Amino acid sequence: MFITQAVEVTDELVAALERLIPQLGKNKSALPRAELISLLASDSTWLLIARAPDANGEIVGALTLVVYRVPTGIRSVVEDAVVDAEFRRRGIAKELLRQAIEFARRAGADNVSLTSNPARVEANRLYQTLGFQRRESNLYHLQLR
Repeated sequence: MFITQAVEVTDELVAALERLIPQLGKNKSALPRAELISLLASDSTWLLIARAPDANGEIVGALTLVVYRVPTGIRSVVEDAVVDAEFRRRGIAKELLRQAIEFARRAGADNVSLTSNPARVEANRLYQTLGFQRRESNLYHLQLR
């Protein structure tokens, strides 16, 4: 597998995200091309993609890392981590996360956070093997759209 940062919007990237993002949940859909261009242009957001079996292979996974400054330091969060169902259990998600952790470290982040549905047992186990610790916290969510 090969992990890299997406730096330009291509038809291949758009098609891959249209295939991958719905695998995150039944109501999830990929960004329109214009919004994807904006995401890749952001100084605080990195879209990492995984290709298999090598740098010339198809895009089989992705995750987004956001690094941001708050009054108490620099934080980072992983969002929308997904590996195509046909390619799971091959270490792709683990390598995507390792790369995201390194990006966050180089950006000066104090920590990396992520959330995961408790029903995603294997994903939660993976996060713990990488050193993520489950925190007791109240998560509040206000739906705007």
